[in-house]
Amino acid sequence: MYRIGIDLGGTNIAVGLVNEFCRIVVKRSTPTRASRPSDEITADMAHLCLEVCAEAKVSVTEIESIGIATPGIANLDNGCVEYSCNLPFRRYPIVKKLASMLDVSESKIKIANDANAAAYGEAVAGAARGSANSIMVTLGTGVGGGIILDNKIFTGFNHGAGEIGHIVIEIDGAQCGCGRKGCWEAYSSATALIRMTKEKIEECEKTGRYTVMSKAEHISGRTACDAMRAGDAAAKEVYDKYVKYLATGIANLINIFQPEIISLGGGVSNEGQSLIDALMPIINKEQYGTGFLTTAKIRIAELGNDAGMIGAAMM
Repeated sequence: MYRIGIDLGGTNIAVGLVNEFCRIVVKRSTPTRASRPSDEITADMAHLCLEVCAEAKVSVTEIESIGIATPGIANLDNGCVEYSCNLPFRRYPIVKKLASMLDVSESKIKIANDANAAAYGEAVAGAARGSANSIMVTLGTGVGGGIILDNKIFTGFNHGAGEIGHIVIEIDGAQCGCGRKGCWEAYSSATALIRMTKEKIEECEKTGRYTVMSKAEHISGRTACDAMRAGDAAAKEVYDKYVKYLATGIANLINIFQPEIISLGGGVSNEGQSLIDALMPIINKEQYGTGFLTTAKIRIAELGNDAGMIGAAMM
């Protein structure tokens, strides 16, 4: 039995044929060229679906289901992408269009927001497998994520739930791209870590304090982490500040949803177990009911860039 997972991104469209063990057996991709009309983008999705089926020598009509992980607001009820800021979709009936292009039943195709699909992928085949209630937090350019409750993606009544990066944790704090100030994203994304690193370098230069970070040719999310491991005190201050904000947001999620597992993805999660070890003392202090309630397990996501594709396929 095979399923198809489509990971529709602003840069690339990736399509995978997924077996019953949640493993991708064939994968193909093509540039999205997001400025094109919606139907052209969908036609490329259909073409890739046929390609992976041909590679595996199966007919698309034999496929158990097809899932689409898309940026923006995905309406599971009517099969439309209501809005996507990075794609031309505006109340676009993507399920109906793809079903027509592939000559399959609309009931065979499901859609989900890409972050929600990734969270579902981790829940069924990754770091959160075996749990009924989990949350995935992605620490990249922004802070994204998805919420799985009772083995289902939680989308809210308007299909827009799960924007966890836009919980305010600092009133009138740093400006967030969403328009609000003090969002968790403005303090716990890789972008935020880079900003904090640059601010610390400027502070050190003004005060004459030495930091190895000032020698970096390019400031990235790894700059402070690498310098900290080399014993740089200023870098440790940056890292500790970042970890405190990240832990505070995670504790908020635990207090609201009481998940069994929270999986961390995105570039910052490459710090691995050392990041979890730094987070847990703060989380244990901040979460409600410490000592009386079982603490959520914090794990590093396992599926990487395939999480959305696998999650979409297995919906």
